[in-house]
Amino acid sequence: MRYLGGSTGGGMLKCAGADIGRATYDFDSYAQKSGEITRSGEIRLANGALAGVFGRSDVELLTDDGQLLRLRFSERKLAPAGNAAHVDVVDRRVPNTNP
Repeated sequence: MRYLGGSTGGGMLKCAGADIGRATYDFDSYAQKSGEITRSGEIRLANGALAGVFGRSDVELLTDDGQLLRLRFSERKLAPAGNAAHVDVVDRRVPNTNP
């Protein structure tokens, strides 16, 4: 596995196509030996908004730079603070990374 870099920013969290709220993200990207790119990291948004979509399979993040990322929650429970969650990016596109 080779580290490709990180990406941070903001965007609109969506669930079933509906806007949920503004979110920030911090993802790390890795190239697997198979050639597959994997990304995972943290999203943050208002407490109630995250609780309303946590665990759903139809969650996406439309980043401010126009990427539409399908997300999968990688934890079974939302942390007590409830404003951040760890996610995996499900799509296979090569990420834009911050230098």
